[in-house]
Amino acid sequence: MKKILALALAALVILSSCAKKEEPKPEAKAAGLKVVLILNGTLGDKSFFDSAANGMALVKAEMGDAVETKVIEMSYDESKWEPTLIDVSEGDWDIIVLGTWQMTEALQKVAKEYPAKRYIIFDTAVDYSLGLDNVYSIEYKQNEASFLAGALASYVTTSKLPLANPQKIVGFLGGMDIPVINDFLVGYIEGAQYVDPAVKVAISYIGSFSDSAKGKEMALAQYAQGADIGYNVAGQAGLGQLDAAKDVKRYAIGVDSDQAAIFVTSDSEKADLIATSVLKRVDNSILRAVQMHVKGNAPYGKAETLGFAEQCVGLARNDIYMKLIPADIKAKIDELEAKITSGEIKVGSAIGMSTEDLNKIRNAAKP
Repeated sequence: MKKILALALAALVILSSCAKKEEPKPEAKAAGLKVVLILNGTLGDKSFFDSAANGMALVKAEMGDAVETKVIEMSYDESKWEPTLIDVSEGDWDIIVLGTWQMTEALQKVAKEYPAKRYIIFDTAVDYSLGLDNVYSIEYKQNEASFLAGALASYVTTSKLPLANPQKIVGFLGGMDIPVINDFLVGYIEGAQYVDPAVKVAISYIGSFSDSAKGKEMALAQYAQGADIGYNVAGQAGLGQLDAAKDVKRYAIGVDSDQAAIFVTSDSEKADLIATSVLKRVDNSILRAVQMHVKGNAPYGKAETLGFAEQCVGLARNDIYMKLIPADIKAKIDELEAKITSGEIKVGSAIGMSTEDLNKIRNAAKP
């Protein structure tokens, strides 16, 4: 009997030593989480920064009392940006969210000084050769969503819609002549000329993301040039284009947020002219990032580029879009989105593109 028991015990030892040990899974740490968003601008742009603030609202809505959130507006005064980032980093915030390329240099300095903090930067990426293992960068496939906007603009300008004219000209109003804005532009041009190679694109840069008066002036010039639909990618400054569209009774395409939905109650005449908006879902990307942090799998030390699959870019298909755009055009836009998502259509990008190549694209598209 003793021999049998000894053999059984030995077998158990062998089985135990051969069993595969499971790796411990990261624990969710939502309770007591503190997340702050700092904006190098102000709320009320009805576009980019408002979308980021909505991301914080989504975090709060999902996690409730388990998370504390705060939004800090730094205004457009650049002298406040780095000191505010330092002050916030000195505090007890677990995650510090910030955005735009203008904050990259400051973050690269500050994040190195506070390695225990976790930073999420959206719409740009830091230089990871500097060893920024505590920073997660989020970029977007805005060029793909803009392809759809360009295709829609092309269909509109060649349509029999009541405010379309015979000229095959569409407009593009950018905030600044920088890579991320030009990424929108390249996709827009490709989409417009995919539908009709004869369509031309009037291009203007405001030189600001806050000067809506100048945005309106430039948009009026594009409409006077023959554009019957224009696309603004300029934050608060781009609201001037929507004012211009209302003044001259032409169509517009919004950006970042559903800009027609924003004005549908306060200014329905303006809203009815906004055929759609290209959605850069900063809000969804912030919620996604915080969710990954809680699960322990946020990719700090890396950059990700998010698109249709992650529901971080898209086209607003609201009631105005559904009513204004003919059914056959809507079906074609849906087909194009499916082809981009599957990889059948590959959209060009201005990110990493040389100035010479970009100029060729812009010059070839100009009226």
